[in-house]
Amino acid sequence: MKPGERWLSLDAFRGATIAAMLLVNNPGSWSAVYPPLDHAPWHGWTPTDMIFPFFLWIVGVAMTLSFARRVGQGADRGALFRHVVVRAAVIFGLGLLLAAFPFGLLPGHHFSLAKLRIPGVLQRIALCYLAASAIFLRTGWRGQAAWTAGLLVGYWALLKLVPVPGYGAGVLEPTGNLAWWIDSHLLAGHTWSGAPTPGFDPEGLLSTLPAVATTLLGALAGQMMRRWSGGALTVRLLGDGAALLAAGGLMGLALPINKNLWTSSYAVFMAGWAMVVLAGFHWLIDVRGWRRWATPLVIYGMNALALFVLAGLIGRLLTLIKWTGADGKDVTLKACIYQGAFVPLASPLNASLLYAVAFVLLFLVIAWALWRKKWFLKI
Repeated sequence: MKPGERWLSLDAFRGATIAAMLLVNNPGSWSAVYPPLDHAPWHGWTPTDMIFPFFLWIVGVAMTLSFARRVGQGADRGALFRHVVVRAAVIFGLGLLLAAFPFGLLPGHHFSLAKLRIPGVLQRIALCYLAASAIFLRTGWRGQAAWTAGLLVGYWALLKLVPVPGYGAGVLEPTGNLAWWIDSHLLAGHTWSGAPTPGFDPEGLLSTLPAVATTLLGALAGQMMRRWSGGALTVRLLGDGAALLAAGGLMGLALPINKNLWTSSYAVFMAGWAMVVLAGFHWLIDVRGWRRWATPLVIYGMNALALFVLAGLIGRLLTLIKWTGADGKDVTLKACIYQGAFVPLASPLNASLLYAVAFVLLFLVIAWALWRKKWFLKI
């Protein structure tokens, strides 16, 4: 790979991840979802549980490739970090925007700062990017590896050894674990209403520590990508990915793989999967030169943040725009589209899936239009 040249395989991987995120976040009906397209209720994992750690891991890879190039060109590390702080603040702010939208301006939507959810997907991305960047810009790969291990081992020790008032130490159920206790006290009233238990948040405070480790695992993979290329890089990605999968599986015997808690075993296991999947993209696109099939994914990946935010805004509007039907009941715009265009076509599960696929394809059209205009959201 020539200096300054984009890794199309990484863009395609990022695009596939965002497309998958939109797919699982927008079914026609939440009561009709195939199990692989939903999160595991607590312990265990499904393909859906791979999406968020993949994105954080990709952030780590991209961060390494970008920073290494800029530092090599003589950029000041302090100036780079100041840009990171601004970028992280903007991403965090976009997450709060999604949580608050549409600010009580539509009938039936109640907005209150006292109940605004503070954690979220974009908020976690911002914090992980900020922390991982600070570590990367101040350490070499050995320091980054040490920080990764320290975060994973430290989080494991906190979950297992720190007693929770009224529950004791080592509780890993929705109620009684240390992450839940911290969120329910420090973020009281500002956690996700759909969490497995009140007061808990899957993007909460304590579980952000191993999520930073996920980002750093991506940064370490980025270091590998700077040193290796071609088929040799594919082999390294596959080999190291398999090692992480095995390590994460073994860790899961003592600390269950759990996306909600972002357990250390989950972080390692999903980083292994990310390496294996990127190995496949790299071999097909960068080594074999088969690029045309990946063009839609690359287009998605070039505007990932903009598409995620826009999809969140439109998704909220579809459920909040409503009117009174002939039977006197409220009808949402989403329900009208789903019931009228998709339910007659297939069984409930397949109709719900078709709606989600249509949502993804709609945003592919939007992404294509932005790509043709060369409009890319850069922060």
